[in-house]
Amino acid sequence: MVYYREVGGVGMKRLLTKVRKIYRNSRISQKLFLTFSMLIAIPAISVSFLFIRIQEVQLYKDAMSNGSSHISRINEKLRSKMDIIENASSTALTQKSFVDFIHSNMRGDGLRLVKFRQNQFEQMHNIIQSNEMISELSFYVDNPDLYEIWPEIYHYDKFTPQDYWQTLRDEGGAAYRIFAFQDGEHTLSYYRLVRLQGQQQKRPSIMEIRTPHNLFFSDLLEETGGDFFSVVMEGGDASRYIYNPQHSFSQAAGEELEQILASIHRQLDALEQNSPLKVQVGGQTYYAVYRYLVPLDAYVVDIASHQALMKGPRSWYALVVVITLCVLLLLMLLVSHTTRRLFRRLDSVLSSMRKVRKGQLDEKIDTGLEEDETGDEIDEVAITYNKMLDEIKHLMTQVVDKQLIAKNAQLHSLHSQINSHFLYNALEAIRMQAEVQQQPVIAEALVSLGSLLRYSMKWSGDTVALEEELANIQSYIKFINFMEGGGYVLTEILPQEVLLYAIPKMCMQPIVENAVHHAAPKGGSVHIQITVRVENDNLLLIEIADDGVGVDPQILASLQAILLGESDTPIVTGKNGLGLGNVHKRLQLNYGKDYGLWIDSVQGAYTRVMIRLPWENVNLGGW
Repeated sequence: MVYYREVGGVGMKRLLTKVRKIYRNSRISQKLFLTFSMLIAIPAISVSFLFIRIQEVQLYKDAMSNGSSHISRINEKLRSKMDIIENASSTALTQKSFVDFIHSNMRGDGLRLVKFRQNQFEQMHNIIQSNEMISELSFYVDNPDLYEIWPEIYHYDKFTPQDYWQTLRDEGGAAYRIFAFQDGEHTLSYYRLVRLQGQQQKRPSIMEIRTPHNLFFSDLLEETGGDFFSVVMEGGDASRYIYNPQHSFSQAAGEELEQILASIHRQLDALEQNSPLKVQVGGQTYYAVYRYLVPLDAYVVDIASHQALMKGPRSWYALVVVITLCVLLLLMLLVSHTTRRLFRRLDSVLSSMRKVRKGQLDEKIDTGLEEDETGDEIDEVAITYNKMLDEIKHLMTQVVDKQLIAKNAQLHSLHSQINSHFLYNALEAIRMQAEVQQQPVIAEALVSLGSLLRYSMKWSGDTVALEEELANIQSYIKFINFMEGGGYVLTEILPQEVLLYAIPKMCMQPIVENAVHHAAPKGGSVHIQITVRVENDNLLLIEIADDGVGVDPQILASLQAILLGESDTPIVTGKNGLGLGNVHKRLQLNYGKDYGLWIDSVQGAYTRVMIRLPWENVNLGGW
């Protein structure tokens, strides 16, 4: 997890760097266009989208309100039709002579049967015919003397299920089934107990009123369009429902319709029927409002898809984008025209700069201003630029003058070298005289002194080979031992490949001088060891250590602070005035902040100075 987070952070940093670079290299007109776009277009789009979002919320609320109103109207119409059916059943049961006759011996007297047909049966048939909601009205009677010669009268054995009368009794004597026991796919039935068991009856009589779905649910089944799709769902069975398959919603949903209805049925709750439902099917969102019809034990549900409801606001998004693009195009044209007029004079500045880059230093910018005019910011840039050209010419003249002075200094140096030859010849004559007088110690000291003087006064370049610097230090130690009685020992530990390596001249000499002047105790001797090694194939380390008295802790802390760049106090150690701080600064000026000196010391034990130089340096540069 950490690795992926780091990779993501690096990728983001690269992307930001690339974007920053593109922005930096863009023209000013493009930057202004981007700025205006962010200041105008982004807030405008944000406000527009927020407004559309508010409209979507309001549209959703209005749609749910309209859906609730629509389903309430359907609910009222269904209840009105149920009242018609119930009134018709009550009217039928008021025909007491009809009911009594079908429970009597219908086979005993043919004349009574004829009169029943002409009177009571005809009245019942008129009741059925006068009510358009009723397609069939049937009585199921447990009467062994029943005569089944009309479709309105059946023996109870023809009714299934046989024990349904118990359900009717438990539900108060009447009940609806939106899917009738017979022909239930297309018919709603109303069942009602007519008469309980008598002396001859084992089971009660049941009256059934049958109404086709296309008649009872006509308001629901006739709708083929609109935002809402109406469905009647049986409360106890999620697989049984009534809807218009020709409705546009049903056509659009296709095979997913059953899944949509099943998802909605799972959330139906008679106690929460005032709260809209929301389901997700096939990547689409659907809303539903519903009412529970207690007599039918069914739910009347209105369903709408989110996509259909929000079709208007969704088109608004495209309209906002198109308008925004047009505004941005006009804005780009305006910015382009404005910047072209605004920076026309800046183009002359850029043109002059390009010519100056090619070496034409006389290409000044003509501002066209009077002496007492200051102009705007661009004019100020042009005036400053002209002054800068004059200053460049002046500086170039100074450089030429300095080069002439340097040539004269070289001539003076040649003259000084001639004088130094006179000094070397004089020292050589004295040495020869010491040899003649058999004074080898004096002769050797003169050789050492001559080497020192020759090395110090001869500057043919900025660098010397490491072996030349070491030879000079050896001459110095020999001369000091001659001067002070021989209390200094110098040893060297280094690989042969570093002897010809170029190092800055006189970078080791001041450190050895410090050891000579400050490390030896009174009357004692000092061992100075120079160790050279190459580290990691890119670093040359020169360590100059002595076993002298060491450095006072306060002075050491001050030295280390200055070498770390934490103090501005100058350090001058050694009587020659060339201190550690100066050597350290010279090394860093040539090689960089990663190189230079470091000093470490323990009082009474040792002092160690480390010189860090780049290995395989090709171009040292000047001091």
